Amino acid sequence: MHEVVFVRIYIKEGDKDQGHDLMREVFKLLHDQHKVHGVTVFRGIAGFGSHGVHFADDLFRVNVQLPLVIEFFDEPAVIDALFPSILRMVSGDHIVRWKAECLADFGTK
Repeated sequence: MHEVVFVRIYIKEGDKDQGHDLMREVFKLLHDQHKVHGVTVFRGIAGFGSHGVHFADDLFRVNVQLPLVIEFFDEPAVIDALFPSILRMVSGDHIVRWKAECLADFGTK
């Protein structure tokens, strides 16, 4: 088994980072700059945050901002190196992380 850190980021469609699509910017950071092992983006059909604002898929709404969850994992050193950049893009109260075990070694990237 191999120790990893697993991270989950909660955002919504339409969120921006310096005028750019936040999900795409986070994805580019993880993929292009840090070569993170294992990244998935999920689109939710409904959700609400700490302010209680409800977001849901609705055929009658033109501008739907559904919840997005970005999940990824890698070795602790990789996660620690990229985390300051993530925190500049996403509020810390929208991020959770925990230690986990991968059943196999990553090998070379």
